Amino acid sequence: MVKINKVQLVHLQKKLGTDEEIGLKLGVTRQAVQQMRKRFGIESRWATNPQRNKKIRALSKAGKSGAEIARKFGLSKSRVYRVIEMGARKK
Repeated sequence: MVKINKVQLVHLQKKLGTDEEIGLKLGVTRQAVQQMRKRFGIESRWATNPQRNKKIRALSKAGKSGAEIARKFGLSKSRVYRVIEMGARKK
């Protein structure tokens, strides 16, 4: 596994954005980056985006499909459905 500290990982997350991009830069998989974030206690930047998540849930309630929402926000359909599900569980 790549030797990287918490500060370096946070910097890469701000600069590159996604676990996939960080993994490509470091030569590891997206899953390895995700495990590093969890070990350091760093939240995904997608999990901490309440405004975007609120818009996703509103579009879903308005009848937009998961695929349409995913294209609009540049996310995977599975991520869109997780955001929608998280909102349903909080109620």
